[in-house]
Amino acid sequence: MNIAATVISQEHFIRLALFAGIFAIVAVAEALRPRRNLVAVKQTRWINNLLLSFINTIVLRLLFPLLPVGVALFCAERGWGILNYFHLPLWIAAICGVLLLDMVIYWQHQMFHLTPLFWRLHKVHHIDQDIDVTTALRFHPLEITLSMIIKISAVAVLGAPPVAVVIFEVLLNGISMFNHGNLNIPPVFDRIIRRLIVTPDMHRVHHSVQGKETNSNYGFNFSFWDRIFGTYREAPENGHLQMKIGLNGYSDPKYLRLFQMLITPFVSRKKDSSG
Repeated sequence: MNIAATVISQEHFIRLALFAGIFAIVAVAEALRPRRNLVAVKQTRWINNLLLSFINTIVLRLLFPLLPVGVALFCAERGWGILNYFHLPLWIAAICGVLLLDMVIYWQHQMFHLTPLFWRLHKVHHIDQDIDVTTALRFHPLEITLSMIIKISAVAVLGAPPVAVVIFEVLLNGISMFNHGNLNIPPVFDRIIRRLIVTPDMHRVHHSVQGKETNSNYGFNFSFWDRIFGTYREAPENGHLQMKIGLNGYSDPKYLRLFQMLITPFVSRKKDSSG
């Protein structure tokens, strides 16, 4: 069995092990060297954010018998999809697959901000009053479901190789936890890292209450999409220590709790947009 086949066959174990490992590393680093002082009660936020993530996992398992890697295998066996059509060498197809899937997620993220109906779901992620490793897991189940449909469709249309999909999924989970982390990375290293991937300081701008900052830095993995498409913002106007995290009008501690997160998209408010 070659390396690619081994990676695919052990996908669930690899993803679970890396998720647990990266979560633990980021959580410990946050505790030892935090970038910002937390505003809300950490225990409340963590318990409810993790509960929401658990619900999302159950929902996906119930609704989708074939997850992205399964769809990629299905398409590869039948030669379906753009990359399968061109019969590229595996390593080239894998690189193209990872990059194209990441670009799809970039545009999906922007769509969830700029389309009012989708924003009602996505704002659950932004209502978090602090930003740390658990914020990366705080998404409404309906958004997670729609995201999975988009991801599966993209995998099928692109014909992304199964190994590319595994790599992409691992990157998406791992880097998302990293760039949501409350991590105090020295500026010199941050500048180097963000040339390729989204850093905590880069993504934190996206969680500002200021609309012009919320509607920037949409990338989850690679930082160059924001530069290419003109949505890059280097730093928040008020600085990382003084900027306010969250959404105006949602500072009540009730929005940190599971039930409120689940019903928030269905409760109308006068001002309910990302900017």
